[in-house]
Amino acid sequence: MKNSNEQIAIRVSVNTIVVNVILSGFKLFAGIAACSSAMISDSVHSLSDVLSTIIVMVGVKLANKKPDKEHPYGHERFECVAAIILAVILFATGAGIGWAGIEKVLAGNYGELAVPGLLALVAAVISIVVKEGMYWYTRAAAVEIDSSVLMADAWHHRSDALSSIGSFAGILGARLGFPVLDPAAGFVICLFILKAAFDIFRDAVGKMTDKAADEKIETKMRDSILSQKSVIGIDLLKTRLFGDRIYVDVEISVDGTKTLKEAHDTAQHVHDTIETEFPKVKHCTVHINPAVYE
Repeated sequence: MKNSNEQIAIRVSVNTIVVNVILSGFKLFAGIAACSSAMISDSVHSLSDVLSTIIVMVGVKLANKKPDKEHPYGHERFECVAAIILAVILFATGAGIGWAGIEKVLAGNYGELAVPGLLALVAAVISIVVKEGMYWYTRAAAVEIDSSVLMADAWHHRSDALSSIGSFAGILGARLGFPVLDPAAGFVICLFILKAAFDIFRDAVGKMTDKAADEKIETKMRDSILSQKSVIGIDLLKTRLFGDRIYVDVEISVDGTKTLKEAHDTAQHVHDTIETEFPKVKHCTVHINPAVYE
């Protein structure tokens, strides 16, 4: 299953790299030929997607390695490391684009700013369509294999689509007689990129710091455990995220007069049920307490 997920992620990543190289080259050409700083900034953003996708491929490859002596619990958190690196690259890209736009706006020589050509406007429309398509393509694969780093890459594509919308608005405004809107669009683009970087970073850090699983998942786990025969109550239920997987620690109460084998069978059944009903659970530890009657 892991190898299959890895193959899906690698295939999607290779396809997006090819499309991004072609698209960024076209947008760079259009930006230079049509004298559009917004389109040149947009092409740089698309080119950064190539680097981010390579990071995704490396992260997925490492995360799917089997446990070893140095990492007996597996390597799933390498996906989070890759997502954090991706967020930092995305942040740096956004900051650079935003700074370039601010410098041109503050320069004040609006009359000297070149009016972008029609080619830049066409390139912006093509970029919006292609990048939005890449977002849905990558997102579908991320949902299928439940990969946070692939989902982060999908949002990178979405941020590029949003930046292209900003480019389109800036280029159109400049062609309508407001040349300052072209570099100003670069600043607006950077805000979208920084927001995406922050969201990716926050999600990855949460998964690396033993954050609890979603409350709805824990509620479903409680209901599933309490539905098991011989389980009288739940004394403790703790979950923690390990990359995209979940570790579960549960203490259940059973009749104290049960034999050791009967108590063990109950714990084993709870363990198997949790790991079967919740595919994201990497391991479930069950502790038995004798029920206290008052």
